[in-house]
Amino acid sequence: MSQLADDARALMAATADVAGEKVGDARKRLVAALDRSKEICGNVRDKAVESAKATDEVIRANPYQAIAIGVGVGAVVGFLLARSCSRNRD
Repeated sequence: MSQLADDARALMAATADVAGEKVGDARKRLVAALDRSKEICGNVRDKAVESAKATDEVIRANPYQAIAIGVGVGAVVGFLLARSCSRNRD
């Protein structure tokens, strides 16, 4: 996402000397889109950090239950992968 924003800014800098109503309108829309995407990216990052902190708190409060859930999920995934691999061989 940041690479796309950097490329868009580079494109705007490269076309800064180009005149025209359509180019000006396109540049304004691009700036608005970049601002919106920056805001959305920040919101997503903030929510991810909040979720990670909440998950960390739950795991620290219930370590044995977290381990049991992890082992259970791992066993189910392993079972499903083993079935899938055995079907592919036949």
